[in-house]
Amino acid sequence: MNITQSERLFHKACNVMPGGVNSPVRAFQSVGGNPLFLKKGYGSRVWDVDENEYIDYVGSWGPLIFGHAHSQIVDALKRQVGLGTSYGAPTELEIELAEQVVSLVPSLEVVRMVNSGTEAVMSAIRLARGVTSRDIIVKFEGCYHGHVDSMLVKAGSGLASLGIPECPGIVEDLAKNTLTLPFNNVKKLRELFDVEGDNIAGIIVEPIGGNMGVVPPKSGFLEALREVTKKTGSILIFDEVMTGFRVALGGAQSLYNISPDLTCLGKVIGGGLPVGAYGGSKQLMDNISPMGSIYQAGTLSGNPLAMTAGIEMLKLLSAPSVYDNLEYKSEKLCAGYKLNVEKLGISACFNRVGSMFSMFFTDQDVVDFESAKSSNTKFFQSYFNALLEEGVYIAPSQFEAGFMSAVHTNEEIEQTIDANYKALQKAYS
Repeated sequence: MNITQSERLFHKACNVMPGGVNSPVRAFQSVGGNPLFLKKGYGSRVWDVDENEYIDYVGSWGPLIFGHAHSQIVDALKRQVGLGTSYGAPTELEIELAEQVVSLVPSLEVVRMVNSGTEAVMSAIRLARGVTSRDIIVKFEGCYHGHVDSMLVKAGSGLASLGIPECPGIVEDLAKNTLTLPFNNVKKLRELFDVEGDNIAGIIVEPIGGNMGVVPPKSGFLEALREVTKKTGSILIFDEVMTGFRVALGGAQSLYNISPDLTCLGKVIGGGLPVGAYGGSKQLMDNISPMGSIYQAGTLSGNPLAMTAGIEMLKLLSAPSVYDNLEYKSEKLCAGYKLNVEKLGISACFNRVGSMFSMFFTDQDVVDFESAKSSNTKFFQSYFNALLEEGVYIAPSQFEAGFMSAVHTNEEIEQTIDANYKALQKAYS
């Protein structure tokens, strides 16, 4: 039996990396088989080391709104590489990207650049606790906020895919100061704040669930979060690492007209390079060192390569009709998918906000983590592998979002709808 290059590399990787990967969901454990090792990406497509070509709806997990290797971003990076890759000192690039971000995201006056979404969340939580002198943070089941110790409680994303009920290594005192609620449940929210409101430092939420699959907020849910936090003096944190600049130019907060106290950003503002940021009002952010006593630092924060890519990405996103185009393409794809499941008599629930979308194999409406977990993950495994054989690459987990890019063509979308039908048919037989 011939072994593929991806299989050969995976066996080699297992000797030097835990599970052969540097992030758990890449291991393909929830879909069986070995992970693909990718070699290159261009536009809306990727190629693996065996020269197989795929239409890509992962997009590096969201940030590649203009696809792989966009010429404007690549050219800017080439210029910057020639000037140096890192200085560990201030640059004008940091100011330029910060000014762009602040001008576009409604709640932001000041931002601090970091290196990942996890860092952004960790820092925002510390700030919320520091300014309120309280310990308790409230999160929502199925919302993943990076691998911060206190946030790996009933988290989605990779933990959901791998079926890990809890994470060893988390100090009990940290876990007990993280309270969890069902997403979209205003009644439970109010009950908790009636009892614990004065002890709660803050709420952190993905304003659109993205790490249990796409789960939009019900009408009134985000408004209720804003109401109870204002009433009790708690800090409302929007984790827009996935949604920021993806669902709208000003993020989910502009889409739903809700102004959080703190916002965490990532992915898109690095144009595909590692980056994160958190921010809010100047009054609140001035509590961060060196202005204030709440310490947070990062040697490579504001890295000139990430700043350069982010600047170009936000320039591209500010062009007319970008989001209208993404909406049209995403609706076209999902409409085709819906027609396919109806023809085949397969139970499925579709959730979409802008260019983020999910197809859950369940007969329930998916409104929270519990309903997401009603999905038929065995069917998803068969479907995923059949779709891969048809040349379409999606996230290897039922509990992840799909992402449309501005460079997917109508022909590629039609090709994907046809591949989807064949994959569903094969999985169903």
